[in-house]
Amino acid sequence: MTVAKERKENGIIDKTGKEIVVENGAKDKYELGRKVLEELTRTAQSKPAPGFGEFAPRIDTFLKEHLFADIFVSDVLNYQQRELVTVAALASMPGVEGQLQSHINIGKNTGITDKQLEQLAELIHTNISTMQANTVRKIIGEPLIPATKPDLMVRISEIEILPEYLKDYKTILKEEASASVKLEPGVIAIFPMYQKESPTQIRIIEMYADKATYQSHLKTPHFQHYKTTTLKMVKSLKLIDMESLDKETMLEIFKKFN
Repeated sequence: MTVAKERKENGIIDKTGKEIVVENGAKDKYELGRKVLEELTRTAQSKPAPGFGEFAPRIDTFLKEHLFADIFVSDVLNYQQRELVTVAALASMPGVEGQLQSHINIGKNTGITDKQLEQLAELIHTNISTMQANTVRKIIGEPLIPATKPDLMVRISEIEILPEYLKDYKTILKEEASASVKLEPGVIAIFPMYQKESPTQIRIIEMYADKATYQSHLKTPHFQHYKTTTLKMVKSLKLIDMESLDKETMLEIFKKFN
């Protein structure tokens, strides 16, 4: 809904798709769904499904009758398109590598090529994260891309604010930090803090994918607005460049925020 609204506001007119018509008059929808799943997986599907289907037959029924019968019988999307959408969604989420593996296999059965999956990984890389894109690359046997670049920039900014400007400064800083992370793919983090016992003492942890990203960041409208507007508010500023002791562990730490 958000994407559709943004496109409309930007003057992009999307053609409405054809009406969804479900003509599913099968006498045994479970059997229809089971056959669809066999076609997708190219594997015999027993009744009930082993494991979860034996433990909870009702779930197996919902899966076969609703998903693989009611939904898959609709011709709005074909099997290949449905699997491509499913793979893209799973590739964007952490912790579902098993399901992603299964649907990549199913997708290949419908005709999705490794080249298409490589392109999908690039889109995930650009719009989600390198780490998520690497889950796709790993499954299809493509080389993984390092999540961090050799010239990753980590910096701590130590800033003292004049007391009379503190409220205004914090508002402007929050806006700038939010815009930077949201709008700039290479800005990994801008995390402002202040000392509890001395609120005018601001500390900002900044992380940039590389030095080029940082230089580009300095030219953005939101940073320029922050810099020019807060210049009179800053009593002192010290920029301290840091180096990670263990970049692999760093990746594991930040995973927990997903």
